[in-house]
Amino acid sequence: MTAPPAFPTMDQLIEALWRAGGTDLHISGGMVPKIRIEGRLQDLPGAPRLLPDQIDHLLAQILPADQIDYCRSGSGDLDFSFGWRQTARIRGNLFRQRNSLAVALRLMPQEVPTFDQLRLPDSVRRFAQASQGLVLVSGPTGSGKSTTLASMIAWIAANQAKHVITIEDPIEYVHRHGRSVVNQRAVGEDAPSFAEALRSALREDPDVLLIGELRDLESIRVALTLAETGHLVFGTVHTNDSVQSIDRLVDVFPGDEQSQIRTQLGLSLTGVVYQRLLPRVGGGVVPAFEVMVVDSSLRNLIREGRTSQMRNQLLVGQAAGMMTLEQSLSELVQEGLVTHQDAVARSRHPADISRRRGY
Repeated sequence: MTAPPAFPTMDQLIEALWRAGGTDLHISGGMVPKIRIEGRLQDLPGAPRLLPDQIDHLLAQILPADQIDYCRSGSGDLDFSFGWRQTARIRGNLFRQRNSLAVALRLMPQEVPTFDQLRLPDSVRRFAQASQGLVLVSGPTGSGKSTTLASMIAWIAANQAKHVITIEDPIEYVHRHGRSVVNQRAVGEDAPSFAEALRSALREDPDVLLIGELRDLESIRVALTLAETGHLVFGTVHTNDSVQSIDRLVDVFPGDEQSQIRTQLGLSLTGVVYQRLLPRVGGGVVPAFEVMVVDSSLRNLIREGRTSQMRNQLLVGQAAGMMTLEQSLSELVQEGLVTHQDAVARSRHPADISRRRGY
């Protein structure tokens, strides 16, 4: 691993991250910059311990002064992104801690990975071919949600003549138009809020809409309306499994509206993907997926609020392309791609994970 110089520039720190094959760079006062490789944080070799004023100098190389001052004043944190050397995009979050600034940067490849590169199940690939409905992609931070969605948008752009609108905070992957028209809107730059961008999307003749995160009542309401009226809508939620994603959307609404929202979800929801990234044996990471393909049985359970019974449908719905996370983890263990220990550590039902044959 090539070490950065004693007092590096931000460009040199990102280059060191790139050469190390890392995904994230963390810079905070009083510590050596840390990088995440294969899911694990470690010191960036040869880098110095940085003082707050040195971090300010690094930040000035990538952000305008007014944005830095906004965070320094305690007004809030800042999401941002930028291109790096025509090689990758960087997604960042700037925030205050212990009366100084800190930043977390994530390295995003310039090229959107393909379905095959991501090992997406066939049922997930088919979501990109749907003509309408709502598709949710869920999982914790850093689980690859944005990359999975980007691969589906890239496939649509390359293979279908559609008008695609993405609403993101910030823009992560930059898409080519291909056969489609792809308009990407950054919240805070191209639109004042997710809700405002969604409202205007209704007037912009979209076929496909990507919402970076379904985070509030108004955004969810508009997304459901779009999905019900002939549009294909993709969105992310932060949950611990596919079933919880449905409960999360419903729970945002007041109690007297939840029955109506369950009805709308039952009509419009096409599928849910939950995913996790695991360390790959021999290096790198590999995704595991839970896939819900919404059929008539699941629609009834959604409308009736019986989501606790939905996992059973996933267990018996393999013919329709459904799978539980544990079924996906078991396949990875059987193939020797991940260890049984790592698989169990990421499961809510560890007893359902098979061990590798012969062990």
